[in-house]
Amino acid sequence: MKLNRNIKILGEHVVLVPYRELHVEKYHSWMKSEELQMLTASEPLSLEQEYEMQKTWREDEDKCTFIILDKVKFIKDGDEIGAMIGDTNIFIKDSDSSTGEIEIMIAEKTARGKRLGWEAVILMLLYGIKDVKLKNFEAKISIKNLISIAMFQKLGFEEISRSDVFEEVTLAKAVSEEWTEWLQKQYMYQIQPH
Repeated sequence: MKLNRNIKILGEHVVLVPYRELHVEKYHSWMKSEELQMLTASEPLSLEQEYEMQKTWREDEDKCTFIILDKVKFIKDGDEIGAMIGDTNIFIKDSDSSTGEIEIMIAEKTARGKRLGWEAVILMLLYGIKDVKLKNFEAKISIKNLISIAMFQKLGFEEISRSDVFEEVTLAKAVSEEWTEWLQKQYMYQIQPH
């Protein structure tokens, strides 16, 4: 999405940066993992296909993706590649741009269980509300990804459908002033040029 092309979002423990060409090789190496393919309901792509996918996420107006960086590692050495731990995306689902499908992946096993995904998804939700002007969110999650389902439920999302064929559950949350205020109290949220 061109909207997020030149910004980064600073949180307390993570930094969200636009998905750029320099991130593709590490991202591609993550997606070779059968575990991540299963958890994210993804199919493996060739490196060339991954570069093409990165371009669409950068240019298409209905897709917004950020790479999640471990803030401590990033501040220590300034190396985005070394600090990469996952990604988060919003896909705009409808023509009036009011509903976004949100996704989160913490690919680095050493970064799991530290609430970095929790913080990153809250920052992404706030970005979707404040900057993309979304009014509703959905999350489609593999039925096997119990950790992700539980996280979105803790964020107030409720199940609206389940597909045994695709082995996924769809959770949804309507944006409200009260929920937005609650999200804002969870973590610092600051946008800077990137």
